[in-house]
Amino acid sequence: MSTTLAEKPSATIDTLRFATAGSVDDGKSTLVGRLLHDSKSVLADQMEAVERVSAGRGQEAPDLALLTDGLRAEREQGITIDVAYRYFATPRRRFILADTPGHVQYTRNMVTGASTAELAIILVDARNGVVEQTLRHAAVAALLRVPHVVLAVNKMDLVGYEEREFRRIVEEFTRHADDLGLPAFTSIPVSALAGDNVVERSGHMDWYGGPALLAFLEAVPVGAEAADAPARFPVQYVIRHDEVRHYAGQLVSGALRVGDRVTVHPSGGTSEITGIDVLGEAAEVAYAPQSISVRLADQRDISRGDMITAGVADGPTLTQDVRAAVCHLAERPLRVGDRVLLRHTTRTVKAVVKELGGHRELTTNDLGRVVLRTAEPLALDDYAVARRTGSFILVDPADGATLTAGMADLA
Repeated sequence: MSTTLAEKPSATIDTLRFATAGSVDDGKSTLVGRLLHDSKSVLADQMEAVERVSAGRGQEAPDLALLTDGLRAEREQGITIDVAYRYFATPRRRFILADTPGHVQYTRNMVTGASTAELAIILVDARNGVVEQTLRHAAVAALLRVPHVVLAVNKMDLVGYEEREFRRIVEEFTRHADDLGLPAFTSIPVSALAGDNVVERSGHMDWYGGPALLAFLEAVPVGAEAADAPARFPVQYVIRHDEVRHYAGQLVSGALRVGDRVTVHPSGGTSEITGIDVLGEAAEVAYAPQSISVRLADQRDISRGDMITAGVADGPTLTQDVRAAVCHLAERPLRVGDRVLLRHTTRTVKAVVKELGGHRELTTNDLGRVVLRTAEPLALDDYAVARRTGSFILVDPADGATLTAGMADLA
């Protein structure tokens, strides 16, 4: 039976992916633990384990940071090392939370956690204000073009819930925001330990008229970037059935409709969509981020790694010269002249490192710029316009290890 999807699927509007970041001892893990605990997203056995460990340390109240600092090394050192993913839901929205480390040596972990986030929470200790790591985290959020940023000023209980302390920190952060490329942010005063303005509004800060953190997370718009962007459909698999080819994959942005004129990259051939299947059912229209299969009017030579786009004016840039901002992730340095594999959506091509922004090499956690020459053309978007089709990774051709995360700059 044929169906018509008249509305965008709920998956694009009711799930928020967000990441947290903060300097050491800013209380980030406690904030996440409080968010999970007070939103009733913690299982009884998890809470019992936290209470048991806390009691063993001589603590009367459960240490909510233990809900996210799950690795033994993290608990022993009292810091977050790895990216901890947590999944929870409220009646209004589902959430995927990436709790990222605060140490400078784990910058790559923050890049990993925030790369797919639509919102980043940057935590600041109200006693210490904006520190070097605060600015680094803000710079990463700006580099990754995270659509929404929250400045959470924590430990307000330790500064007497004073408005002037909160305003001082917000003003200081604002002075740096433009220089870092962070156009806008929302500031919320909280006390993770006491629970003020995390899930429930605080009775100690009547001078603050905004929402609690959870209420903001429930209301912030999500999915607009992928839904409103030009249609981009990287082909992941070609299915042949009764002499008809079905091109399958995930629609990473925009919408495709039966009857749309489309272009196939990098060949540049054009055709028309004659059919769309979503979950095995025929549909007239599909929206990002649905996984679909598409049939075209022409039996073209299309394979994995090709990209199908709708329209002509807003097509991707076809290029073999790639300029990008990068974060180096691997222990092995990246050097000028290195031969690597570049993975962009479903396409993998050989590439050589031509320039590193004046540097001889990039080492672990370095942020920098790179110029690459690829062996075959890539259909790239500027990362500032489309995060999914403007991003890529560099891979070691010898062992397949991920080396570098890149954000294309086509300006």
